[in-house]
Amino acid sequence: MPASALIAFEARKTPIQARSAVTVEAISEATIQVLLTHGAERFTTTRVAARAGVSVGTLHQYYPNKQALLFAVLENHMNHVAETVEAACENARIKPLAEMIREMVEAFVDAKMERADISGALYRVSANIGGPALIKRISERLRKAVEAMLQTAPDAKLPPDKFAIDTMLAAMAGAMRSLLEAGPSPGAVRKLREQLVLLCQSYMMAATSVR
Repeated sequence: MPASALIAFEARKTPIQARSAVTVEAISEATIQVLLTHGAERFTTTRVAARAGVSVGTLHQYYPNKQALLFAVLENHMNHVAETVEAACENARIKPLAEMIREMVEAFVDAKMERADISGALYRVSANIGGPALIKRISERLRKAVEAMLQTAPDAKLPPDKFAIDTMLAAMAGAMRSLLEAGPSPGAVRKLREQLVLLCQSYMMAATSVR
């Protein structure tokens, strides 16, 4: 799905007044709760409106259908993850490469696990609500942030390779998805955090030929 196709899932209007923003926030939270309670198969705008305490007409002023509702929640979730990783990359600049990677990976895992139930539920519906194109957009953001961070690594001999960065990010996303689909326990999350750091450090140190 091309990025331009995302327009089909986007909200009808953006809230400007504080009251409208509160309404949209209530709808967003209700969308999450209905998805978690009823699943994608029984997810309806009527249920979301009732949970949010608004009329279906009010809901449709912002979101034309249930796909747009779910897309908005997915977009907010992924933007939060991206912003968290971007901040970690910014804070890790000029540090040794191994430390950079550790901070970046831990930020990614922690952001995804803030609400593991939401992350898992959104993975299951993402393919039908513009997820692939949105993931591509977010991945490009992450690659730019990681690339800018790695360019400041004092112990890297070679400049960061975009393909290597994309491969590392894909490995991170795939490992996280597998964990969420399996139903993560606290012990499994800790182990994933440790192993992903080791995996990404080893790979990127080899890719940049660290001194």
